[in-house]
Amino acid sequence: MEAAPAAHRKELEWSEGVFLVDKPAGLTSFALVRRIRRLLGIKKVGHAGTLDPFATGLMIICVGRPATRYIDRFMSGRKTYWACLQLGVETTTQDPEGEVTRKAPVPELDEETIVACLSRHSGPQFQSPPPFSAAKHKGKPLYAYARQGVVIKKEAKPIEVFRLALQRYDAQNQQLEVEVDCSRGTYVRVLAADIGKTLGCGAHLIGLRRTASGPFQVEQCLSGSALFEEHGDELLRCSRRSINEMLASLRASTVSTCPDCFPSGIEEANRSPASTL
Repeated sequence: MEAAPAAHRKELEWSEGVFLVDKPAGLTSFALVRRIRRLLGIKKVGHAGTLDPFATGLMIICVGRPATRYIDRFMSGRKTYWACLQLGVETTTQDPEGEVTRKAPVPELDEETIVACLSRHSGPQFQSPPPFSAAKHKGKPLYAYARQGVVIKKEAKPIEVFRLALQRYDAQNQQLEVEVDCSRGTYVRVLAADIGKTLGCGAHLIGLRRTASGPFQVEQCLSGSALFEEHGDELLRCSRRSINEMLASLRASTVSTCPDCFPSGIEEANRSPASTL
């Protein structure tokens, strides 16, 4: 078989890959995906874990069918978040996008009390997806039902909060900053609401930033805002990571604790779908 022309080889080179992007606040995850589709002229684009519009931080964007096949694997690692809780106020969505449903006085809190509260919410536990979430029911996201006044309660699933650390407490503004290291499927705003209940005053999430997902760090990301500026396409193309590179990073991060969990060999990305899914 003859070798493909140079122009065709270049097209193939950009037909697949993975990008680490720092999503800015005020932008939906889908809007970021849509922008990358437009910049690269490729329809098959997906992400390994959504972020709410008010949230910022690391998103793993997979481009091309060979890359999107691995979305589930990229989603499987631990997640780390910085989160800011507003104590004394509860909302319909458990975040700043909802309507206030309750206000309550916040008790005087010292470090010992806060740390003890956080320890109660660490470890293995069960958590149900909140009504305003992208979790699906009969093919539709829960938020689609919630916006129509229909609350769908999903079965609680096991999650784990590996670490829940106090970062700062602003007593004047009654805002609590924590770092959360958790398993896939954890809703930090549900965790925030639960912490508020334990403290007796309620709470909702007002700030969220994903700083890590598996071995990938937000410091490795390109700016999502820059993709909407001039020459955003050039910036994107210069930041492309190969599927093999990403899989190698995943394997390197897991092989020491579970050597049989990840197939050996960098050729994994070239296997047929039947052998990898």
